[in-house]
Amino acid sequence: MNQDTIAAIATAIGEGGIGIIRVSGIDAIHIVDKIFKGKVSLSTVETHTIHYGKITNQDNQMIDEVLVSVFKAPRTYTSEDVVEINCHGGVLPVTKVLERTIEAGARLAEPGEFTKRAFLNGRIDLSQAEAIIDVIRSKTDLSLKAAMSQVQGKLSNDIANLRNKMIELMAHIEVTIDYPEHDVEEVTKDRVVNTSKEVVVEIDKLLENSEQGKIIRDGISAVIVGRPNVGKSSLLNAILRENRAIVTDIPGTTRDILEEYINVKGIPVRIIDTAGIRETEDVVEKIGVERSRKAMEDADLTLLILNAFEELHEYDIELLKAIEEKHAIIVLNKTDLPQKISKDSINSYLKNQPIVSLSAKEEEGIEDLYSEIERIFLSGQIRQSDFSFVTNTRHIALLKSARASVLDVLQGIEQDMPMDILAIDLKTAWDTLGEVVGETVSEGLIDQLFSQFCLGK
Repeated sequence: MNQDTIAAIATAIGEGGIGIIRVSGIDAIHIVDKIFKGKVSLSTVETHTIHYGKITNQDNQMIDEVLVSVFKAPRTYTSEDVVEINCHGGVLPVTKVLERTIEAGARLAEPGEFTKRAFLNGRIDLSQAEAIIDVIRSKTDLSLKAAMSQVQGKLSNDIANLRNKMIELMAHIEVTIDYPEHDVEEVTKDRVVNTSKEVVVEIDKLLENSEQGKIIRDGISAVIVGRPNVGKSSLLNAILRENRAIVTDIPGTTRDILEEYINVKGIPVRIIDTAGIRETEDVVEKIGVERSRKAMEDADLTLLILNAFEELHEYDIELLKAIEEKHAIIVLNKTDLPQKISKDSINSYLKNQPIVSLSAKEEEGIEDLYSEIERIFLSGQIRQSDFSFVTNTRHIALLKSARASVLDVLQGIEQDMPMDILAIDLKTAWDTLGEVVGETVSEGLIDQLFSQFCLGK
């Protein structure tokens, strides 16, 4: 373990009511005590207490008034001594206090180093540490609740139970190998079969809603496409409830990609407005059309906007054919005007895609569009009260790998393979699940994961 005492700004940089400098390590209290002037010495105070005073420079002049919170190991975020200096918000006072802390003997923390120390000191496991960054980055209530479920150790407990079952199996196999005279091989095989099947079922339960969980965590990208003047930018403005995109009667107004995040029934959606797709000689518009086609290829969902006030155009038909194999919703816009396109006329070209009618101008039918997005990506399988599903791509891949190894064990028994071969596959599954919680993970992966965190966390 690195015994350095580290410090970093724990609040966002900028003007605010309060700025916090977090200090953690064996000398945290001593270092802050050297620059803090209050009624008492911080080395003499009780843990989990707050003290008023001032931070001074080397000439004993006041830098700022502060409240200092003292937390003594092990009941702290990092399981080390932690001191948090609460000063006035603003770039200058926070930076000056941090600089003074470093002058007194602390080292500037690396990204995520506080949470990394919490993991290395055994206060949390790796899955909980990863969930902390999900909490910070969550964009909807659902994604926040899913992340908090993992911070509280729901996945950790499930993984621990699975690994305990496997270690018991491995112990039985070792006994069978070491003491063949007891003739318990058949009993052990039966136990391996039954427990391995239980493990597969439990992993399947964890993976059951993993794709939807990943969507709730990471969100989806939805691209709005259509020919010029069908109401793409109007739809974006209606969804955002603000005039984000320029709307005119002139075709080709949108020349570039516009992106915004929205919350659709708990799903973070990166909504992308694109240039109208048509043949054009305008060099700038042509670049915009090419970007539109590229965005359409890359997006998780395509919202194809058709002008219901006009007959289907050749560009409309071309786009209908292009979305045949995609997650897509056909949006009949301008329903506030007389209708010239029916759902039947669309179904003559494309039968399997959902159709939603709305008026972007009047902001009518937007909720119907949201409900259709929810139906496509969540399929009604995730209950609002159930947030125990796996959301992290790394965890999903490891669970699938562990499941494959357990199935290899079952296959090995069917093929009457020796017990020591079965033990190898079980050990592989056990190690793989250990990577989820960080018990068998490499130092390089740990460094990579924590480098994604912000400074001060």
